[in-house]
Amino acid sequence: MATSIATLLLDPDRLAVAGALAVRPMTTDELAAVTGRSDRDVLVCLGELRHAGLVRQDESPGDANGETRYVLDTEALRAAAKQQAEVELPMDPAIGFGMTDDERAVLERFFAGRTLIEFPAQCAKQLVVLQRLALEFDLGRRYTEIEVNEILFPFFADWSTLRRHLVDEGFLDRESIGGGNQYWRSGGRVTDLPPE
Repeated sequence: MATSIATLLLDPDRLAVAGALAVRPMTTDELAAVTGRSDRDVLVCLGELRHAGLVRQDESPGDANGETRYVLDTEALRAAAKQQAEVELPMDPAIGFGMTDDERAVLERFFAGRTLIEFPAQCAKQLVVLQRLALEFDLGRRYTEIEVNEILFPFFADWSTLRRHLVDEGFLDRESIGGGNQYWRSGGRVTDLPPE
């Protein structure tokens, strides 16, 4: 399903319709107006997107005209993206460098390439992920909050969650200095990462 969804969204018409529905539920007429596509093209796109499970009819009360509104199923899209990442891209070996076999098994579950596809819910698994991310920070160096965010963002879009957990679990310390925060590595194992 994930591969067909990725292929489906490569079409500019379907991508335009899906993008418009990402903003809010819309009727066919609204989609045609917003995307600049004909009603017929919009209906064809909606049919293909519905068949793939990306779009569904909106169950909330419709507009005054009683027209059917369509909504992007973001949960289905998220699940498909996660499934595709797990299937198509194994964890980058550099992520597992310096980790035990058990830790590597946990990391393989949550990383695709160098991207964290999901932050674990279980505390023990969170600690393994945080232990690995802490290795990205040099010992003895102070980082601005922007620098910390720049290091974490390539791994996970919700970098603020990672930063907060790294501080809360003692991998990074934080100090307010001159209206901003400075961070430094304060925990985790000491292992040099392989050169990129």
